[in-house]
Amino acid sequence: MIAKKDAPFKKGYTVITEQHGKNSEMLLDFGILRMDAGDIINDSQKKERAWNLISGKVSFEWEGQKAGGKRVSCFDESPVVLHVPEGVEVKITAIEECEFGVEACDNPKAFASKFYSQDDIRSDIFGGGILNDTSIRTVRTVFDGEINPDSNMVMGEVINHPGKWSSFPPHDHPQPEIYHYRFFPQQGFGVSLLGDDAHIIKDGDSSMIVPNITHSQVASAGYAMYYIWMIPHLPNDRWLPTTRYFVKDHEWLKEGDPKIWPELKYEGRLNK
Repeated sequence: MIAKKDAPFKKGYTVITEQHGKNSEMLLDFGILRMDAGDIINDSQKKERAWNLISGKVSFEWEGQKAGGKRVSCFDESPVVLHVPEGVEVKITAIEECEFGVEACDNPKAFASKFYSQDDIRSDIFGGGILNDTSIRTVRTVFDGEINPDSNMVMGEVINHPGKWSSFPPHDHPQPEIYHYRFFPQQGFGVSLLGDDAHIIKDGDSSMIVPNITHSQVASAGYAMYYIWMIPHLPNDRWLPTTRYFVKDHEWLKEGDPKIWPELKYEGRLNK
């Protein structure tokens, strides 16, 4: 399912999914928070929460600590994220106009709050040097089941290079997943494949990926595609970097350095 952005996100919080309400099958709260310069928000929800700064300049205060950062480009710069357990009071001050992706869920387990500066974010290049770079992308992991074993959720980002694929080869997993997209230039578009269904995606859209459905996407030529990816852990099945189950027909694409056309020559063989 694709949640289309029908109008610009307004100041305040725009709900996209709710763990116990709208799109509850995603098992997460997710929305977009916009603040004007000088705005202050105090948040002490009984939920695990994470604020991902998409753009702007922010100051966070929590548990006697203070930190912040500035992000001009979500395409060129790593994120600034504050991640806290339930009940921790957080003061958010917008030094400049700010936009956040906010993820939250129920989690009674206590863990140490963590501020992730841009230098703390792991950034990897996936798909480079194989398949003629047709699935090269930048993958940033903020936290997952290995980085924070006590969290009930996962957060990261992907940059689809123009005209390239990501979440590829096609794979699935038993946990639901949310993608939230941005494009550069902003009028760009891509295609999200959910199972056998293809969906046009544009700036500000979100994809709700139900469990055990294959999902991959491609950015149109000339346009870079950014998305935040978020996954809830299941009670007896935590998502880990190895929790990807690939479609059997396409598994050969991820093994070693597979040859593809034109290096792999067609010899008139018929598929059996």
